[in-house]
Amino acid sequence: MNNLMLDNNETKLNSRSQIEMVNENELYNNQKNFLESDFVKVINTALDIGLKAILPNLIENDVIDIKNIILEQGFFNGIKEILNSGLDLGKSLSGIVTGNFENISQVQMAIKKGGVLDKISSLLDFSINMANRKNLIDSKIASLIKDGKNTVINSISDKIEENLNTQLKSIEKLENYCSKWESSFNNKDINGMTKAYKSIENYIQKTLPIEKIIKQARKIESLHNIIINNGNNFDITKEQEILAEKLA
Repeated sequence: MNNLMLDNNETKLNSRSQIEMVNENELYNNQKNFLESDFVKVINTALDIGLKAILPNLIENDVIDIKNIILEQGFFNGIKEILNSGLDLGKSLSGIVTGNFENISQVQMAIKKGGVLDKISSLLDFSINMANRKNLIDSKIASLIKDGKNTVINSISDKIEENLNTQLKSIEKLENYCSKWESSFNNKDINGMTKAYKSIENYIQKTLPIEKIIKQARKIESLHNIIINNGNNFDITKEQEILAEKLA
């Protein structure tokens, strides 16, 4: 009998560990996908700004054409690899053992320690040379871009920093709206809860998935829906609260 109880407890622990592992892997993948998507947008915008500064005599459409040529000559394909390898290396060097970023500072550290900007610089050289060899960009333009490459890299660096600062503000706002929902919940203020809930729904879609705040927001989503579906009844059972925790 005792052995059976031990086996059952061990099974429950193993099941819990598997669930936690799945959740951690999902969070890790969500973070990578989010950063990758954001990173591509940032690079695209930063290249526009940098190339316009290097090639002031060209009309905007010509600059965009040159940018698109560079992106198509291996640059875009290399970005995903650079981001993944850079972040993974940065995590290792920064001592991040969970695989998941817990705050924006860790992302900044990983980008710097992972040598992401240095790798982008090398990738830019490769793409320019490739475009030049295929006669897609003439030698004079290629030389001008290479000579002014630091302008492009600085533009990319500034845009990455700007984007991370925007993410930090989004996380702070999400935390603030979670606090407002909880305060309204304690006061049984359904209007205040609904207003905060709408803002949570908005910010959670555009915020880097940081485990602590995402769990808090997801639990609030579950509890909010339970209360609304129960006709604004605030009498939540222990089982419903546990379910909200699990769904988070």
